[in-house]
Amino acid sequence: MSLASSLNTANSIFRNTSQQTSVISTNIANTGNENYVRRDAVVTQTVYGFSTVQNERSQQMALLRQMASSTGQQSAQSTLLDGLTTLSNALGGNDKELSPSNYLANLQSSLQAFAAAPGEYALASTVVTDAIDVVNSLNNTTMSTQKLREDTDAQMFQQVESLNKLLAEFKIVNDTVVRQTATGGNADDYLDRRDTLLKEISNIVGVSVNMRDNSDMVLYTYDGTTLFETEPREVSFVRTFTYNSTVSGNAIYIDGTAVRAGIGGNTDGQGSLASLVQIRDVIAPTFQTQLDEIARGLIEAFQEVDTGGGGELPGLFTWPTGTIPLTGTVEPGLAALIQVNPAVRSDAGGDPMLIRDGGINGAAYVQNVDGSSGFTDLINSYVDELAANRSFSAEADLKTDASVLSFASNSIGWLEELRSNASTAFENKQALYERTFQTYSSKTAVSLDEELSMLLDVEQSYKAAAKLVSTVDEMLKAVMDMVR
Repeated sequence: MSLASSLNTANSIFRNTSQQTSVISTNIANTGNENYVRRDAVVTQTVYGFSTVQNERSQQMALLRQMASSTGQQSAQSTLLDGLTTLSNALGGNDKELSPSNYLANLQSSLQAFAAAPGEYALASTVVTDAIDVVNSLNNTTMSTQKLREDTDAQMFQQVESLNKLLAEFKIVNDTVVRQTATGGNADDYLDRRDTLLKEISNIVGVSVNMRDNSDMVLYTYDGTTLFETEPREVSFVRTFTYNSTVSGNAIYIDGTAVRAGIGGNTDGQGSLASLVQIRDVIAPTFQTQLDEIARGLIEAFQEVDTGGGGELPGLFTWPTGTIPLTGTVEPGLAALIQVNPAVRSDAGGDPMLIRDGGINGAAYVQNVDGSSGFTDLINSYVDELAANRSFSAEADLKTDASVLSFASNSIGWLEELRSNASTAFENKQALYERTFQTYSSKTAVSLDEELSMLLDVEQSYKAAAKLVSTVDEMLKAVMDMVR
């Protein structure tokens, strides 16, 4: 090897190590940054025998697709579980001490105690108090259910706004990636940002990814609607600010297609939007229907019938229309309207003993015509009616033939089964997400130990080149000395 070629070799090593050190330093600076994909400075040989450094980005497209999918599934399940937990908390949490079912059990017990001592005014007052608790539970749970729908609608509006902003930025970044790739430029930083945007979009709506020439990325929703293809598709939503049992929220449209609600406790939706739609339009309305049916069953069970055998009217429980709702037919919002009849409330000037005697609707409805203090027929009939099977609407998604007590308990079981399934599914999907994230990170993230090891290798190369230059310098000095 001539002295000139030795100097050229050393110069090449210096140049390569400089580039390698720069890449490694950038990697080290981004240790722990989950949105940064590791760069590798790879030394290659040219056709002329020279060595050069090429920067390669540790892209893993298959893993990125899996990462987007698991992100969407985890986000949807987490959102659904949060909504179900909110409903459960409205009933008092694990013990359900604020549920209609719990207060109905208390009402049944107080009726039985009153039947054992029908002359006790205090026991009659206890029955009224427990009835008020049942009504308050139905009223308050309805308010919580509709509040959940309002809050969910607000979240949907925020998520749609965020999605549109993300898609607008995605276009800018994707256009830059395509342009840089087509012209041979360095698009690494833009690729990092695009991958980050993809994960954030997947959090809101599950996506599938298709790649085209020049790293052009196309996005579809998990059920096949085009979300981004050169241009972002329009995502539109009109917010509804106030909810009650008769109000239906507006749909979210992506490229003219409505976002489908997820199905089941282990939801098949991907992204938070699918679960938000499921909570607002499926779960909460179904639960509200169950509350309305409980209220209707109570009005039926405690209705008064005049001594002639007809003229049924609401008794202990009533509502503004003052009529008996149709059997087996949902009366939307009834759980918010039901109330204890003022005629039996002492705080409203009523008489609690009318529960024993009848006559809440006037003299024609009095059953204890003799005014006997031991009269129990009417009280016992109420106890029997609470336990008697009656028809409920299939819209409640529960057994259509059950007692009011059983129906109220079944409602809790329905909600808790959904929540239990959602909780188990969340643990599974969270584990899948974490495994996918770990696998993706192991291939693309920065390992400080590996980078420091490579830095030591580069340092050794630099030292070797420095030694070579030093040796050439000494040889040149020797030649010069010989010339002198």
